[in-house]
Amino acid sequence: MTLTLLGEVIYAINVILAIIIIFRQRRDIAAIWAWLLVLLFLPVVGFLIYAFLGRQLPKGKLFKVKSDVQLQLDELLVRQRAQFGNEDLPADLVSNSVQSLVKMFVTANHAFLARKNRVRILTDGKKLFHEMIEDMERAQSSIHIEFYTFYNDQIGQKIRDLLVRKAQAGVEVRVLYDPFGSLGTYRSFFKPLLAAGGHAEAFLARSAIFDFRLNFRDHRKIVVVDGKVGYVGGFNVGNQYLGRKEKFGYWRDTHLRVTGSAVFGLQGRFILDWNATAKSGLLPADRIEPQYFPITRVKGDTNMQIVSSGPDSELQQIKMGYIKLIQTAKQRVWIQTPYLIPDDSVMDALRIAVMSGVDVRIMIPNMPDHPFVYRATQYYAHELAKIGVKIYYYEHGFMHAKTMVVDDRFASVGSANLDYRSFKLNFEVNAFLYDEKIALQLARYFEEDQRVSRLVTAEMFAQQSFVLRFKQSFSRLLSPIL
Repeated sequence: MTLTLLGEVIYAINVILAIIIIFRQRRDIAAIWAWLLVLLFLPVVGFLIYAFLGRQLPKGKLFKVKSDVQLQLDELLVRQRAQFGNEDLPADLVSNSVQSLVKMFVTANHAFLARKNRVRILTDGKKLFHEMIEDMERAQSSIHIEFYTFYNDQIGQKIRDLLVRKAQAGVEVRVLYDPFGSLGTYRSFFKPLLAAGGHAEAFLARSAIFDFRLNFRDHRKIVVVDGKVGYVGGFNVGNQYLGRKEKFGYWRDTHLRVTGSAVFGLQGRFILDWNATAKSGLLPADRIEPQYFPITRVKGDTNMQIVSSGPDSELQQIKMGYIKLIQTAKQRVWIQTPYLIPDDSVMDALRIAVMSGVDVRIMIPNMPDHPFVYRATQYYAHELAKIGVKIYYYEHGFMHAKTMVVDDRFASVGSANLDYRSFKLNFEVNAFLYDEKIALQLARYFEEDQRVSRLVTAEMFAQQSFVLRFKQSFSRLLSPIL
């Protein structure tokens, strides 16, 4: 058999197997075409890429302990409301005006409406880690941590050593980390914590090298201290998030410190993720334990819902929340995201908002951290600029915040970017906030960032070189699987 004939036979087999593999699992049309492109134009190599990045998770095996933790929290919330009284706050009026969004999250995600929380916005890594470390130092019963990235560097070692001390003092310490996002952090890094009686697990017990489903990542960022104080947002644990990496410079992100009943939602999410991962030492997911869900007397102004999404569900709950928020807008939709790769439904929602006279602005980084993703982001930024969206390139460092502000009433802060990966492939968590004060504060931060950003118009995009526009268009073809 000649080499030419052998090559034709291999390619024919490659085509047949590609079609069988892609169509044997349910996918959306965009993902099907993207994977066919990879498998057909990269014979053999494409299959290796697919083996690591393309296979879907077995949903029936995702969670060893099925639970309705969030639903069981209703009783606690009723008791808490009885303690604090039923007086209305300004935040209640805001959330009542968007009852359909609240109800959608309750139906699709069991995300209860947590009332009267105290929320502080943190946009600087140094201040965030200072407060987070202080809260962990004060821990009396438990510290639960879940991060996409937990690096073995200066800040990572500082937090690990703190956790070791707290575990030695009798505090229950549990750490979940994503092995792909935490490359370079091996299990040996957590040996001192394990020796002190603490716990640390790679999410879903995966290996960053040998796992054949690397495409599905735990992108959540959750910290819960004593069940009373919670953190959620875009920061991870690493020196670069403190602006210590020359490549990125200043790291602009957004995180929330939360006290009140919304912490129950973060704790419930952590318990489900821990039980999906840990081989032993499971947390009680079939009943509510008081030490994990203590009723505390907090009286704040913010009503909110903790919403999670991931490949264990086909509903794409956070994406639905983004679309619903955009649809409610009357004056403005201001978005910050490092990765801008929206699907058709989000593109249509933004297009309708612009055509309805809504001021739509999107802020993205002025530098790449993932080349293909950044070129795809530029492509969609150009498309959105053509329909009237104001696109801003943040130039004071790296923009990593994942925020949305709608009018002066609603906001979202969390881990989910405005892209395919966050919608369908990653495990994410966001806080949806119904509070005018929080919305206005986030809007002010946006305006401050706008002063160190550059407005990029459709005409400016059109003047880019042919080579750059080709890179953007090619990257866009792979956007459903980036």
